Amino acid sequence: MSWLYLGIATIFEITLAISANNAKGFTRLWWTIATLVTGGIGTFFLSLALLTFDVGVGYAIWVSIAGVGIAVLGALLFGQRLTWQRALGILIVVGGVVGLQLSGAA
Repeated sequence: MSWLYLGIATIFEITLAISANNAKGFTRLWWTIATLVTGGIGTFFLSLALLTFDVGVGYAIWVSIAGVGIAVLGALLFGQRLTWQRALGILIVVGGVVGLQLSGAA
Protein backbone atom coordinates (compact mmCIF):
# COMPACT_ATOMS: atom_id res chain seq x y z
CA MET A 1 0.00 0.00 0.00
CA SER A 2 2.93 2.33 0.67
CA TRP A 3 3.92 2.22 -3.02
CA LEU A 4 0.40 3.31 -3.94
CA TYR A 5 0.63 6.21 -1.48
CA LEU A 6 4.02 7.15 -2.89
CA GLY A 7 2.61 7.04 -6.42
CA ILE A 8 -0.29 9.30 -5.47
CA ALA A 9 2.09 11.68 -3.71
CA THR A 10 4.24 11.78 -6.84
CA ILE A 11 1.29 12.63 -9.08
CA PHE A 12 0.35 15.48 -6.77
CA GLU A 13 3.97 16.69 -6.67
CA ILE A 14 4.01 16.86 -10.46
CA THR A 15 0.68 18.68 -10.40
CA LEU A 16 2.10 21.04 -7.78
CA ALA A 17 5.00 21.98 -10.06
CA ILE A 18 2.72 22.62 -13.04
CA SER A 19 0.36 24.68 -10.87
CA ALA A 20 3.22 26.69 -9.36
CA ASN A 21 4.53 27.43 -12.84
CA ASN A 22 1.09 28.66 -13.92
CA ALA A 23 0.58 30.65 -10.69
CA LYS A 24 3.25 33.09 -11.93
CA GLY A 25 4.65 34.00 -8.53
CA PHE A 26 1.27 33.57 -6.81
CA THR A 27 -0.27 36.34 -8.89
CA ARG A 28 -2.99 34.12 -10.38
CA LEU A 29 -5.53 33.17 -7.71
CA TRP A 30 -6.85 29.82 -8.97
CA TRP A 31 -3.42 28.49 -9.88
CA THR A 32 -2.18 29.63 -6.47
CA ILE A 33 -5.00 27.73 -4.78
CA ALA A 34 -4.24 24.68 -6.92
CA THR A 35 -0.57 24.93 -5.91
CA LEU A 36 -1.38 25.02 -2.21
CA VAL A 37 -4.00 22.27 -2.35
CA THR A 38 -1.93 19.86 -4.44
CA GLY A 39 1.09 20.50 -2.23
CA GLY A 40 -0.91 19.65 0.86
CA ILE A 41 -2.43 16.51 -0.62
CA GLY A 42 0.92 15.33 -1.96
CA THR A 43 2.57 15.84 1.41
CA PHE A 44 -0.26 13.96 3.14
CA PHE A 45 0.20 10.91 0.90
CA LEU A 46 3.97 11.11 1.26
CA SER A 47 3.55 11.01 5.03
CA LEU A 48 1.44 7.85 4.67
CA ALA A 49 4.11 6.24 2.51
CA LEU A 50 6.77 7.16 5.05
CA LEU A 51 5.04 4.99 7.64
CA THR A 52 6.70 2.10 5.78
CA PHE A 53 9.67 3.63 3.95
CA ASP A 54 12.74 5.05 5.63
CA VAL A 55 12.36 8.83 5.34
CA GLY A 56 15.55 9.32 3.31
CA VAL A 57 14.72 6.57 0.85
CA GLY A 58 11.03 7.44 0.53
CA TYR A 59 11.73 11.12 0.04
CA ALA A 60 14.51 10.42 -2.47
CA ILE A 61 12.25 8.18 -4.54
CA TRP A 62 9.38 10.68 -4.37
CA VAL A 63 11.49 13.65 -5.43
CA SER A 64 13.32 11.70 -8.12
CA ILE A 65 10.24 10.26 -9.80
CA ALA A 66 8.45 13.60 -9.61
CA GLY A 67 11.49 15.38 -11.06
CA VAL A 68 11.60 12.98 -14.00
CA GLY A 69 7.84 13.40 -14.53
CA ILE A 70 8.11 17.17 -14.44
CA ALA A 71 11.01 17.19 -16.91
CA VAL A 72 9.17 14.92 -19.33
CA LEU A 73 5.89 16.83 -19.04
CA GLY A 74 7.75 20.11 -19.41
CA ALA A 75 9.02 18.88 -22.76
CA LEU A 76 5.65 17.50 -23.85
CA LEU A 77 3.32 20.24 -22.60
CA PHE A 78 5.41 23.40 -22.46
CA GLY A 79 7.84 22.92 -25.33
CA GLN A 80 10.87 22.82 -23.03
CA ARG A 81 13.90 21.27 -24.67
CA LEU A 82 14.81 17.71 -23.75
CA THR A 83 18.46 17.58 -24.78
CA TRP A 84 20.56 14.44 -24.69
CA GLN A 85 22.23 15.76 -21.52
CA ARG A 86 18.86 16.09 -19.79
CA ALA A 87 17.80 12.66 -21.05
CA LEU A 88 21.05 11.22 -19.66
CA GLY A 89 20.35 12.92 -16.32
CA ILE A 90 16.87 11.41 -16.28
CA LEU A 91 18.32 7.95 -16.94
CA ILE A 92 20.80 8.42 -14.10
CA VAL A 93 17.99 9.42 -11.72
CA VAL A 94 15.90 6.40 -12.77
CA GLY A 95 18.97 4.20 -12.28
CA GLY A 96 19.39 5.59 -8.78
CA VAL A 97 15.79 4.84 -7.88
CA VAL A 98 16.12 1.31 -9.25
CA GLY A 99 19.35 0.93 -7.26
CA LEU A 100 17.57 1.98 -4.06
CA GLN A 101 14.85 -0.57 -4.74
CA LEU A 102 17.30 -3.37 -5.51
CA SER A 103 19.31 -2.62 -2.39
CA GLY A 104 16.32 -3.54 -0.29
CA ALA A 105 16.17 -0.02 1.12
CA ALA A 106 12.60 0.52 -0.04
